[in-house]
Formats: sequence, C-alpha cells, structure tokens
Amino acid sequence: MRGSYVICMDKEFNIKIKQVLFLVFLLALIMVAVYELFAYLPGMLGAITLYILSRENYFQLIYKKRWKKGWAAMIFVLYYLLLLGLPIFLAVTLIAPKINTIINDPAAMLSGVKSAFSVVQQKFGFNFTSEKSISNAVEKITTMLPSLFNSSANLVANLVIMLFLLYYMLFSGSSMEKLLFKIIPLKDENTKLLATETKTTIKSNAIGIPLIALIQGVTAAIGYLIFGVKDVALWGFLSGVFSILPVIGSMAIWVPLCIYLYATGNTSMAIGLTLYSAIVTSNIDYFARLSIMKKMGDVHPVITMLGIIVGLGLFGFIGLIFGPLLVNYIIVLFGIYMNEFVEKPEGMVEAFNEKVADIPIES
Repeated sequence: MRGSYVICMDKEFNIKIKQVLFLVFLLALIMVAVYELFAYLPGMLGAITLYILSRENYFQLIYKKRWKKGWAAMIFVLYYLLLLGLPIFLAVTLIAPKINTIINDPAAMLSGVKSAFSVVQQKFGFNFTSEKSISNAVEKITTMLPSLFNSSANLVANLVIMLFLLYYMLFSGSSMEKLLFKIIPLKDENTKLLATETKTTIKSNAIGIPLIALIQGVTAAIGYLIFGVKDVALWGFLSGVFSILPVIGSMAIWVPLCIYLYATGNTSMAIGLTLYSAIVTSNIDYFARLSIMKKMGDVHPVITMLGIIVGLGLFGFIGLIFGPLLVNYIIVLFGIYMNEFVEKPEGMVEAFNEKVADIPIES
C-alpha cells in the first residue's frame, strides 16, 4: 500500500516537473517573440484599441444585420485607413517641406535663430544663452531631422500590422473574447470589472485625447491667423499635437511664437497673441478636458496625466492611450486582489459588489 502511494507521488511529481519545464520553455519563446516584435508593439496595441472601439458596431452588423464577417471587418479596416491616413498625410504635407528646407540650408536656420535671440536679449537687457550654445542646439536638431524620415517606414509598417491584426481580431472577436474570459484566473465579476475598465479607459483616451488636440489646434490656429503668424496651418497642427503633452502642452509652440513676434518688432501682435493664447487657447483646453473626458469615461485627470508620462516612455505615441490604462490597471488590480484574496469588512464587499453588479457579461 505504501509502495503504491510512493509511486503515485512520484508520478505526480514528474507531471509537475514536466508542467514547469513546459511553461518555462513557453515563456522563453514568448519573450524571444516579444523582443523581436518590440518595434511593432505600437501597431499591436493600436489594433487592440481599434478593436475595442469597433466591436459593438461590428457585432451589430454581424448578428443583427447578418453581414458576412469578412466584408464587415474589411469595411472597418478601410474606414480606419482613411481616418488615420488623413492626419499622417497632413503631417507629411505640412512638416516635410520645412524639414527639407532646414536640412538643405541649415546655415539659414542658424542665422535666423541667432538673430532672433540677439534681438530678444537686447530688449530684455541680459543674455539667455551664448552663440555657441545656439549653434550646438541647431546642429543637434539638424542631425536628428533625417531620422524623422527614416522612422516613416516604421510608422507605415506599424499601420499595416495594426490594420492586418484588426481584421482578424474582428473576424474572430466572439471566440477570442470567450477564450480570454475562460483563461483569466479571476472570479467572473472581477473579470467583468477588468473588461469594463479596459473599455472605458481606452475609449476615453482614444477618442477624447485626439478630439481635445483637434479643438486646441483649431483654436490656436485662429489666434495665429488673427495676429499675423505665417504658416498658420503648420503651427496650428503642431499646437494640437503638443497639447497632448502634460503640463507644457501647446505653450511649447505659442510661447516661442510670441517671443519671435516681439523680437521682430511686432510688439502689439506679440502682446495680443500672448493674451489670446493664455486666456483662450489654454482655457479651451481645460474646459474641453473637463467636459469631453468626463463624458467619455470619467477617468481621473491624475490617472490620465501620470499615464501619459509613463506611456510615452514605454510605448511611444500609442502610450497616450495605454499609459493611462496601465496606471488604471494598478488601481483596479489592487481592488481585485482585495476582493479575491483578502478578507474585508462587510461594507467593502457590498461597495465592490455594487460596482460590478450592473456590468453585463458581453458575448
């Protein structure tokens, strides 16, 4: 009897060893794959973002209007190709000629920057920086600019991967979600909470942040047009892009423009643009964030700000969406941990259950 028990224990131990070795090997393969595909991580994360934004409308076409899966998925792919291709085309059209001019004639840019700094320093009565520092800064910028053209190939590759993955994620969306729901090792209510928080945060940032950037870019461009800034479309576009950055925002664009107007003798225009940007452009950003982000998902501004800082460093531009999600996950997973493994007062249990009670299990 004892011998059979020992044999049984040995078999169970051998199975556990095989299981551990198999998991180690599997994790090693996954790490190798992730390492090699890291350059295309933005495209993969982008596909997840677009899938979450599209899934409800896609399922309506499939299950209510009885569309074929392939055709419905292809329509969404074409829609996003146009939607994402337009700002990329606009950026290339507006920025590429300026970059070419700087690369072909860096001396003209250096002369213009030195002249502007010289006038400003004379008017204010003290030196902000030396000519050597200005020359070094301009030289660094001109050496970095060609890399922007080289990165365009990576951008196109990520766009192709994103749309390619989106097609198959939509095509197999229902079975994929059922599999994820099955393999996530959490209680059903916690899995539902995780899914809901993911959807809320991604929708809030994927729609809210570009919309806020558009509003602030247009508002800034109107100010540039009123106060005589050249290349209104370019500076308005850059103001919208920089408005995404926390704390600094569009000030990175309009403050240098105001200084430039002042340095070139347009004092009244510089004062007017400063007042317009400080009062109108900055406040429209505040009210847009307050209203749009609240309506989209009520994600706390601190989570958004910290998430953007973390996400930009980890994932690049797509980190604007997944950075806040990462920070929000920390909070949600802590709550799930407390619910799964830690005994809580009855009040905490009831509060948590109220939060997840109305979350439906989506097919």
